[in-house]
Amino acid sequence: MTGLRIALLTHSTNPRGGVAHCLSLAEALCGLGHEAVVHAPDPSGRGFFRDAACPTISVAARPVGGTTVDLVRARINDYLMHFGSPAACDFDVFHAHDGIGGNALATLKHRRLIPGFVRTVHHLDAFAEPQIADWQDRSIQEARRLLCVSHGWTERVRSDFGALPEVVGNGVDLAAYRSTPNLRDAVVRERWALGGGPFVLSVGGFEARKNTLGIIEAFARLRERHPGAQLVIAGGASLLDHAAYRARCQAALTAHGLAAGASGPVIETGPVPQADMPALYRIADMLAFPSLKEGFGLCVLEAMACGTPVIVSHRPPFTEYLAENDALFVDPAAPDDIARAMAIALVPETHDRLRLAGFARAAAHSWRACAERHLDAYAGCACMRQEPTHA
Repeated sequence: MTGLRIALLTHSTNPRGGVAHCLSLAEALCGLGHEAVVHAPDPSGRGFFRDAACPTISVAARPVGGTTVDLVRARINDYLMHFGSPAACDFDVFHAHDGIGGNALATLKHRRLIPGFVRTVHHLDAFAEPQIADWQDRSIQEARRLLCVSHGWTERVRSDFGALPEVVGNGVDLAAYRSTPNLRDAVVRERWALGGGPFVLSVGGFEARKNTLGIIEAFARLRERHPGAQLVIAGGASLLDHAAYRARCQAALTAHGLAAGASGPVIETGPVPQADMPALYRIADMLAFPSLKEGFGLCVLEAMACGTPVIVSHRPPFTEYLAENDALFVDPAAPDDIARAMAIALVPETHDRLRLAGFARAAAHSWRACAERHLDAYAGCACMRQEPTHA
């Protein structure tokens, strides 16, 4: 396939899994000889959370108050303003990674500014606001080609929308995520006041689908056996409002005498600089990721590449791409089960076994292979001249 100009649209410049996927995919596509340009609304004006080896465009956007509906509508309109001219639409393929970009592209299609678009469904959310739910559905129904990062969501999309997406998977950058210690490890340990006790890492902030409450309850049990243990809750940048769930998490922490702060037994970091993430994985004794709903779980591969044992839910998508011996599988609804896995991960023999298995699993997932699967999906879509078909 000759070089394509591909516009990839994501919802934010912040460090979220879908945004990280979009940037890494674009870099791999560029490595294959295509021009893949990642777009995102950028109200901060600071650009993407990391430097990228691909072109990026920070779409002009203004800060928005009000409801989540107001915010999503504003971000859709930011995209419509940006792509409002034929020059801005000079791409062979348009590829949205969320409902915001998908709705903007659907409107551009109806305005005849673009012929159609590809949509990756990382996962489906159950939105309380009918308007946001309608936007999510429209972004999928209007797409000409649908992709998913895991088989479970492919089946869900087929069930809900009568369409069968192609599975493109995920990758991990083994040049960035490595197990070899370096000077940044000590800097990160000092920055977050991490002591010598066991260190449990959770990625995703306080969010219901990340099962932060379950992690907190399990960690409180672990502390009964390991009083010096610390829990680091990293990340959390989101367009959605998680205030109510966050309050529940804070109440649970208070009940266990584990109030979160910048130091102490439970540390809330907020978004972590990209350059620090490999170090944070390396110095962690484990990644606790018993998610209740996940598209793929990109941080699982990142942790494994850094030699960090992983705890995951015994359900898809994790059971799709991980073998039984690659990780510690748990019932995400059972804090006792999660706590038991945390304790087992600290056993030296188990830690070493999971470390080796994780290296092998991470090495099997390259962004280049992921990009090549996308090219197969793009093959019949360049210039998007045909009517929508979902096969």
